[in-house]
Parts: sequence; structure tokens; C-alpha cells
Amino acid sequence: MPASAATDPHSTDWELRLGFLIHDVSRLRRSAFDRCLKPLNVTRSQWWVLAYLSREDGMTQSQLAEELDLGKVAVGGLIDRLEKSGLVRRVADAADRRVNRVFLEPKSKQLITKMRKVSHRMNGKILEGLADDKLESAALTLDAMKRNLLEYLQGDEV
Repeated sequence: MPASAATDPHSTDWELRLGFLIHDVSRLRRSAFDRCLKPLNVTRSQWWVLAYLSREDGMTQSQLAEELDLGKVAVGGLIDRLEKSGLVRRVADAADRRVNRVFLEPKSKQLITKMRKVSHRMNGKILEGLADDKLESAALTLDAMKRNLLEYLQGDEV
């Protein structure tokens, strides 16, 4: 007996709904984090730059632009503002003086610690009432979707 569109998890309606849910959750999560980080005087874009640098200090501006999916000019402006705030510093690459590496300043490390605490509290609110097994299943599913998307984007498929 064929599955109906209502019960078939691979129906077009279900796939569209999943896509909208992923988009909506992502958008709402960003808005919630913007609100939580506002008292720290950090924009979402600045937060992302600091977060990436906290994982890999000394990234090049080009690497940051690629990771953040932003243009090099936009990242340059973000780094300008973070540099003026004393949160990062640019250093010319030793091997290629045309390349700037971006490093965290001590002041930013204190801010990152505060941001992580805010993030942890916010994640607690977002995930409130959800069972660990459901969260693990959702994380595994999203991770598989991410791998599939990365594979697709690296391939020649249209």
C-alpha cells in the first residue's frame, strides 16, 4: 500500500516544511542571541569573528571571509571595528606580507568568556524540555544534512 503524502516522510510537502523549520529556527535563534548579546555591545557579525578566532587564533582575513560567508571588504570592515575596540589586532603574515592574520587581544578573551556564558544560558532556554535522546537524534540528522550539503557544494552537480 503506497504511503500518503501526509505519512510519507519524503513527500514534497514534508521536505518543504522541514526546510522552512530549519530556516525559521536558525533565524529565531540568531534574533534571540542578538538580544542576549546586546548588553555586551557585540553585533552578531562581531560575535562570529571572535568565535572563529577563539577556535583558531591567527586566521587570515580571507579565511575568516570564507568561514563567515562574507566578502573580504565586509570582513575587513568588521576587523577594523574590532581593532578600534581593542579586541583584535592584525599582523602581516611572515611568509607573505600581503596577507593579514587576525589575532585576539586579551580584552577579547574576557568578552568571549562572557559571550559563552550568555550562549550557554540561551541554549538552555532553547533546548528546555527536550529529551537528550531527541537532541542527539536531531544533532545527528542535522550533521548528516550538513555533510550532504558540503559534498554537494564541492561536487559538479547542478
